[in-house]
Amino acid sequence: MTGVSFIKKGIASLQIGPNIQKALDRYCGHEHYDLILMATPPITLAGVMDHIKKRDGAKFYLMLKDIWPQGIADLGAISQGGPVYRYFRAKEKKLYALADFIGCMSPANVDYVLSHNPGLRADRVGLCPNTEEPNFRTTTMEQRTAVRARYGIPQDKTVFLYGGNFGRPQGIPFLLDCLRRCREDRQAYFVLCGTGTEYPKLQAYVEQERPEHVLLLNGLPRKEYDELVLACDVGMLFLDYRFTIPNFPSRLLSYLQAGLPVISCTDPATDIGEITEAGGFGWKCPSNDTEAFYTVVKKAYKADLAAMGDAGRKYFLDHYTAEQGYEIIMRGLER
Repeated sequence: MTGVSFIKKGIASLQIGPNIQKALDRYCGHEHYDLILMATPPITLAGVMDHIKKRDGAKFYLMLKDIWPQGIADLGAISQGGPVYRYFRAKEKKLYALADFIGCMSPANVDYVLSHNPGLRADRVGLCPNTEEPNFRTTTMEQRTAVRARYGIPQDKTVFLYGGNFGRPQGIPFLLDCLRRCREDRQAYFVLCGTGTEYPKLQAYVEQERPEHVLLLNGLPRKEYDELVLACDVGMLFLDYRFTIPNFPSRLLSYLQAGLPVISCTDPATDIGEITEAGGFGWKCPSNDTEAFYTVVKKAYKADLAAMGDAGRKYFLDHYTAEQGYEIIMRGLER
């Protein structure tokens, strides 16, 4: 399902539903379920949800984390309105119809789902963002210095971190353009840590152009990655500019927990940039304008990054804790 081409991902999406239903009947047939919690993708589990709802009379809460098939159509992986699109769109509609409540990651997601699915009742769709247990990590100056020394990161520069998946949704070609635009800057240093299908493009850039202001790491164990985050100054989010669906990267939460301000470099559809700016813990710029990105980078030099990090942690406590996620789900079901 992850780290593979869209074709393989599509085939796996078709297979996973029947496989899960067989496993449930074989190993869990004696159990009774009152509540089904499901996150998308995949959207092809509608048959499984229908089966359990009918068998057990269960309530079904859909946590909408990605909007298929429009997302892959936006990136050109399938043709808009073609047979593959229509097949997955039918699956999407069936899944939405089966759900007793649909929780979306942001207000823009709520508006999108209702406007593109006019048959849905507005009182069955609401906000249910990504959440985590609060775990605010801290570090000392000595620890920051040691971690930077470990990876050869300059001690005297503002360090911008991108950590996570390097895939087509992240718009890696634009990220490379941003790195090239910042090459002559003497204050910025960029750390890229992750894996994904587009990682070879980043690797080729580093090997061929040998940028002195970029460190590329092919993933790290969780403990080492958490130490690296605390040694950086600003987190970065990237989304391909072609998206018409309002994605909301979960990576935001790890940056907030670490007290990092955030640059949201995204398409016009998502509202994550507006949320970071309104919360006082970040900046936004379009993911098709390298000059706008560089302008935001320079703003970070003058900003009170510690105060912005504190604002991000406060926003996390106000909106993104697991306890709040639980309360949201229960209120939705009680409706």
